[in-house]
Amino acid sequence: MHHRPSSTVLAAGAVALALALAGCTADSPSPATSSPANASTTQAAPADGDGHAVAAVPARATTLVSGTSADALAAGTSAALFTSATRALFAGSDDVAAQSTAAAAAERLRIPVLVTGDSGAQEISRLGAQVVPVGAQAQEWASQRGLVVADDAATLLLDAQKEDAQKEQDDDGDAPAASTATPTAVVLTTGAPQDATAVATAAAAGASAVILPGGDPRADGALVEQLGKAPQVPVVALGDAFGPADRLEQRLGVVRTGVQIPAPEGLGGQLPLAGRRLVALYGHPGTPSLGVLGEQDDDATIARAQQVAQQYAGLDALAPAPALEVIATVASSSPGSDGDYSTETPVAELRPLVDRALAAGLQVVIDLQPGRATFLEQAKAYEELLALPGVGLALDPEWRLAPGQQHLDQIGSVSAAEVDETSAWLAQLVRERQLPQKVFLLHQFRTSMVTGRASLDTSHDELVFVVHADGAGAPGEKEATYRALQAGAPQGVVWGWKNFYDEDSPTFTPQQTVAEQPSPVFVSYQ
Repeated sequence: MHHRPSSTVLAAGAVALALALAGCTADSPSPATSSPANASTTQAAPADGDGHAVAAVPARATTLVSGTSADALAAGTSAALFTSATRALFAGSDDVAAQSTAAAAAERLRIPVLVTGDSGAQEISRLGAQVVPVGAQAQEWASQRGLVVADDAATLLLDAQKEDAQKEQDDDGDAPAASTATPTAVVLTTGAPQDATAVATAAAAGASAVILPGGDPRADGALVEQLGKAPQVPVVALGDAFGPADRLEQRLGVVRTGVQIPAPEGLGGQLPLAGRRLVALYGHPGTPSLGVLGEQDDDATIARAQQVAQQYAGLDALAPAPALEVIATVASSSPGSDGDYSTETPVAELRPLVDRALAAGLQVVIDLQPGRATFLEQAKAYEELLALPGVGLALDPEWRLAPGQQHLDQIGSVSAAEVDETSAWLAQLVRERQLPQKVFLLHQFRTSMVTGRASLDTSHDELVFVVHADGAGAPGEKEATYRALQAGAPQGVVWGWKNFYDEDSPTFTPQQTVAEQPSPVFVSYQ
């Protein structure tokens, strides 16, 4: 999940490992078995000057091609991007070399490439195409199925091979220039080997492909930028890793907004922890006793956060990203006018710091110490800030009081049900406003601070759920706390860690912090 994603526009030549004909000859033609079906496409246009195929723009904004086999994925992609074809390449499902050859030829010939199997057979019928078999397995399969082999099959393949060789000679080893034209569609692939023929078919239809190893389109900043500028371009996603379909459609709706999470240069996208580790200063503005965030003015706080985060550069595969965790509601020794033992800072007082931080590429987390109020009540009071991209939410159960309790008489606690109510509200806010994913952080240094913790709902796709170990003390004590919190933790959480400059003895170095297992992806300093 936290490996830095990369987006790559693929040409068919990059998919193919080599362009070597594997025993391709044309068989005698035999009658076609069925007529083509209608594809869900619009704006049909010839795919090439010879009229071998008619490519089309998908009618739907989002198409999920289900399956895990090369056969299913290639056929589904062809159905999404081609209306008809008089010729279609075919390679054996077990013949990797032939698939590579066919993939390389597909872009040159601008026709679909399919793989032997039931899905491929159905698609050749829908297209109304004659087959161009590549390799012995494909030839035998076509013969067994009684498919019509194109008379010019061998000629087509040889011409494609010659054209590729000529282009390679003309390029003299130079990488091809990236096209600036808007593609007919964007095809998403995890980069799995079984996607290769489908990607080649996409290239033949004039689509571009983007590699997303994790299967989440929100992870890739270049894709967010591309679809933000051209939201009308349809997307075809290859394989079950991108599903289910309704979740994919929701994610792409956010991607098409073009809004990215504030981040240092090179760390784009809409997932706050994708490929990065947040390193945050914790505290309340103007109050040094509550943490280092309050020890200097706003501009100096931002600069300090950037300096502290930079200490984590190069320690592992995660890039450091500076952040602020701002205590918005401060636990109080007096009940106050509302009787909740919590002092709520007005949004207007926090907004200047939040805006400056976001503009400087920092993420911000709003921290709640609610006293006798509920977390949900207080979170709603900060909806204006939480509606900003790059602003997440932290709950601090240490300062959640039951009726009759006061701070420092005991360690506070919260029920899993109250946490779930708060996370559900925040997820709905993200969903309704089509916002990037948000950090949802739960502070703990005792398992008793969250009752029923194993039942926590961490399934909201709109949130990344962080359990943050914020105990102070000697190294052995902190590590024991970290291990205790992991025991019986709910599925789907990632881990955070707090370093104290004054209360720890000594304070962990960045190297020691990263070495903890699992390595924390949200580190704060108090």
